[in-house]
Amino acid sequence: MNAILLTIILIPLVEIYLFIEIGGKIGALYTVSLIFLTAFVGVYYAKYEGFNTLRSGMGQMMRNELPVYEIVSGAALAFAALLLIIPGFATDLLGFLMIFPPTRKLMFNKFSKKYSKEKKLNEDFIEGESEDIDDKKDVR
Repeated sequence: MNAILLTIILIPLVEIYLFIEIGGKIGALYTVSLIFLTAFVGVYYAKYEGFNTLRSGMGQMMRNELPVYEIVSGAALAFAALLLIIPGFATDLLGFLMIFPPTRKLMFNKFSKKYSKEKKLNEDFIEGESEDIDDKKDVR
């Protein structure tokens, strides 16, 4: 819980710091224009990559394969578009990193390795059978 609260506090502080620094270097009007430009270009490119991901997922479904990467990639693209819409340079940088396929694939591989290790640890289980007990049996 503390990590979430810390993130909620730190992100605006970093963004405000970057606004001040970049605004001091290039001017306020150019800073605001750059924010709108990154949002527009980012959302457009997220839409383009989203259609590519959808097309790839449909192709895998036609071949009767489960499009796991495409599902995760689509969610990452939606989150990246949200980050790009939020005004700020740090969120834009993270959003652009999530949009580009090579960095998205690196992130996917990192998380898939992490969760596949956890899955292997949980493979110790006991199989069994169960049957429902009828509560309406005649009990005297």
